[in-house]
Amino acid sequence: MKASHIIAVVVILGAGAWIGSGVVGREHPEAEKTEAADAKATPRFRVSVVETRKEDHARRIVLSGRTEADRRVTVAARANGTVIDLKVRRGSVVKTGDVIAVLSDEAREAIVAQASAKLEQRRAELKARLTLIEQGNMASLQKPSLEAELRAAEAGLAQAEAERDKSKVRAPIDGIVNAVPIEKGQALQVGAAVADVVSMDPMLAVVEVAERQLAGIRVGDRAMVRLVSGGEVDGKVRFVSTTASPQTRTYRVDVEIANPKGVIPDGVTSEVMLDLAPVPATRVPRSALTFSNEGRLGVRTVGKDGVVAFSDVIIVQDGREQVWLKGVPDGAAVIVQGQDFVKEGEVVEAVPAGTLAKM
Repeated sequence: MKASHIIAVVVILGAGAWIGSGVVGREHPEAEKTEAADAKATPRFRVSVVETRKEDHARRIVLSGRTEADRRVTVAARANGTVIDLKVRRGSVVKTGDVIAVLSDEAREAIVAQASAKLEQRRAELKARLTLIEQGNMASLQKPSLEAELRAAEAGLAQAEAERDKSKVRAPIDGIVNAVPIEKGQALQVGAAVADVVSMDPMLAVVEVAERQLAGIRVGDRAMVRLVSGGEVDGKVRFVSTTASPQTRTYRVDVEIANPKGVIPDGVTSEVMLDLAPVPATRVPRSALTFSNEGRLGVRTVGKDGVVAFSDVIIVQDGREQVWLKGVPDGAAVIVQGQDFVKEGEVVEAVPAGTLAKM
C-alpha cells in the first residue's frame, strides 16, 4: 500500500473518532439542556414580606374643631320707650325671666287702670241685670249679650296688662350677658337689640367629618374632647348632619359636653376623638403602601407560587408607623421591602421581614 493511501485512512479514522467523541457520553441530553437553561436564567429578586390577617378594628379618628355655645339669643325690645333702668352689664349671669332693662311707661299703666275699671263696671251691670232677669223684669235673651260684654272687658284688661309688661325686658334663657348695646336714657323702638345672652351649659364641640368617615358615627356615641386651653372632657354625639357643606363636602357633627360652671368658653379650638364602629381591616406597616402603574393606592403581595400581585386598598385608619387597610386579602403575604422594584406577575423570592437586613 502506498504511503498516501495509508495517510488517507489514518485521517478518515481520526475524523470519525473526533465526531464520535461528541456523541458518546451524552446519555441525558434533556438534563443537560435544563441545566444550561438554569445557568442562563436570571436569579429571582428577593423581597421582604409580612404575613397578615383580617380582624375587627375599632377605629378612632381625631378631628380639629371649635367650641360653640348651645344657645345664643339676642333680646329685643317689645315696645317703644326710653330705657329708665338697665339692670345688667357685660358678663352678668341671668336666669330665665330676670329683668334686663325697664322702659318708660308711655301711659301703659293708665290703660290698665281704665281696662280694670271697665271690667268692674261690666261685672256690676251683669249682676244687676241678672237679678232683673230672675224677677222677670228683663228678657232672658239679653243674658248672653251681657256675658259677652263681660268677657270682652276681661280680654281688654288682659291685653292692657300684657302691653304694660312689655316695658320690662326679661331674659329668655339662663346664661351670661355677652353684649349690652344700649345705655340708660336711650330711646328704643320695637325690635331694638337690648342684650346678647349666651347659654354656656351645655357647650358644643363642633367638627367637620369627611363623607367616608360619616357612616361610623351615630348619635349618642361617646367622644373625648381635648381643649387647646388644657384639659380633657367627656362628651357624646348629639347631632350628625345629613347635608354636606357645599364648599368642603364635609358633614357637621355636634358633640355635647357638660359645662355647669361655665369654665369652657365659646369659640375655643379643640380636638375631638371619636370611636367609630369596628370594621374588618388588615394592619400593615406604613412603608408597605405603594402605587400601581395606573396610580392606584395599594399593596403588593406574594402568592404561594412566588408571583407578585397588586391589591387596591382603602385606608381605614392612618398611623405614624402602621395603617389599617380595607382590601387586603386575608392571610396575604404583603411586601414591605422591595415592593417598588417588582411588578405584577413577576416571580420573586419572598423572605420574612428582617431577613434581608441580616444578609
